[in-house]
Amino acid sequence: MQGASIYILRCADGSHSTGITHRSVEERVSEHARGLIEACYTKNRSPVELVFSEYYERTDEAVAAERRIKGWSRAKKKAHMRGDFDALSALARRKSKIETSSSDPSSFETQASPAPQDEGS
Repeated sequence: MQGASIYILRCADGSHSTGITHRSVEERVSEHARGLIEACYTKNRSPVELVFSEYYERTDEAVAAERRIKGWSRAKKKAHMRGDFDALSALARRKSKIETSSSDPSSFETQASPAPQDEGS
């Protein structure tokens, strides 16, 4: 089975684009830089600069990594690109903590006020 590489590009506007290729990363980045990829995030954000790439022996692992990284925050992507796995772990814990508290239905509910008492009884 042929492997694949994932890559992260920094666009002219400071945003990041994550992609995957079976060919050389340099060739793919060149296509992005020349605007040859239609309907692509980088099309109107040139110039682009390669800031990270990683090769996977198995394509399915590269696809999974690309999808995972695409869902990450900018801070998490930058930590990954630096190889700062402590920061990456801390950012993951922080998000997990936020998701846990926001998924707790009680955090969105207010206490019901007591039913009014019938003063006529």
